[in-house]
Amino acid sequence: LLWKSRKQAFGAGYMDVIRRLHGEFGAGVVKFWNAPRLRDLLTGDDAAEYLAFDAPWRVKAAELAMSLGMMFKAHVADPDTWFATKYADAAVYGTKRSAYESLERMMVRFPAPWILAHLGGWPEDLAFLTSLLERHPNAYLDASATKWIVREVSKHPREAVAGFMTRFKGRVLFGSDIVTLEEHLAPAPNKSHPMGDLADSPEAAFDLYASRYAALRVMWEGRWTGPSPIADPDLKMVSPGQYDDMSAPTLRGVGLSRDVLDSFYVDAAATLYGRYYR
Repeated sequence: LLWKSRKQAFGAGYMDVIRRLHGEFGAGVVKFWNAPRLRDLLTGDDAAEYLAFDAPWRVKAAELAMSLGMMFKAHVADPDTWFATKYADAAVYGTKRSAYESLERMMVRFPAPWILAHLGGWPEDLAFLTSLLERHPNAYLDASATKWIVREVSKHPREAVAGFMTRFKGRVLFGSDIVTLEEHLAPAPNKSHPMGDLADSPEAAFDLYASRYAALRVMWEGRWTGPSPIADPDLKMVSPGQYDDMSAPTLRGVGLSRDVLDSFYVDAAATLYGRYYR
């Protein structure tokens, strides 16, 4: 599908996408992407019709999705490291906390499940995530975005993470957010995708993907502490004098129990998605 503008893609065009993917492929989830940089992409006097979770076009999309029996997935916020650098101008991007205000209004207005990507967009703050899940019984989290999750989850005490995951067993779903591309399999002078240059052969692609799953498994399943196998540019963003492009954060294994892992890896998603895919 092609649109004349980004606003069409986020407005009437997205309504067409929802109808088509639900009708032709039985899609049961509609995603709302509300990263702060959306304010750079959608500008002008009518931008407010698209930006917030409860902006007019988002409400129309949610009403359509609910009428079709669909649930929701949402990208709410980006890492704290980005709010300290890329989004430091709160007059333009708002504060990180303010990003959740319209989301919470929508979760009340539309009671279907809401899967909040990347540990709800705030793995840095387990207390906030706890209060969010307490306030909204229809809220679920996925734990995708490997570099971000490894960096921030590893900063918390092991007992705090294990306690959080145990308390909310069934409401936290595994994820990796690995972007896999044909462009990763071969060298190319001008790769079209912004992540296309992360690998340039089947061997490099294997290392790219395997390193993500290895880091996640070591963190969630094991109790080893040491450097992550993944370079993390966010470290350099906030402390350029201390880190370089190849610096990696500490990875701290949480050592989740088997019953929590079973729920996290399989059962939580199977139960939730089972309501929508039969």
